Amino acid sequence: MKSFSLRTFRLRPGEQHRDEIEVELEPFELGGQRYLPVPGTVPAELTVTRASTGTVFELRFDAGLHGPCFRCLEDAVLDLPISAREYQATSPEDEELRTPYVENDRLDLSAWARDALALELPDKILCKSDCAGLCPVCGKNLSREPHDHGEPEPDSRWSALAELKDRL
Repeated sequence: MKSFSLRTFRLRPGEQHRDEIEVELEPFELGGQRYLPVPGTVPAELTVTRASTGTVFELRFDAGLHGPCFRCLEDAVLDLPISAREYQATSPEDEELRTPYVENDRLDLSAWARDALALELPDKILCKSDCAGLCPVCGKNLSREPHDHGEPEPDSRWSALAELKDRL
């Protein structure tokens, strides 16, 4: 776990501290599949700004993610620019004014970076935007071998309705 001590500097309202840091990204599972950040440690920019009512934290980094495509299970590679912002009130009266990443004057960068990366992921991770996926009949990759199996056999449970349709 990579953390950053907030006790190392004292900011007055309106002042800002910028720091170039290294953030460790851990592998995670999404939809039952494992995705690996490559590289595991990335350079990031951390900005801490003191406001009159609290502190604003900003984290920016670029992340590469490798894992299976949602449609065809081939390797998919994503390059994502990450920009995250959190706020911690000086005297938080409400849970929404407290960030979960600050505890005992330490900012948990690893957990924040992991969550920020997860929030930037697209709905479906694809190897390419026009991935056709796998054939539901034979399981072949439709992007590599486009094919058609013809008209599927009608479900025998609908035969009574088909007969009724023919009579009308």
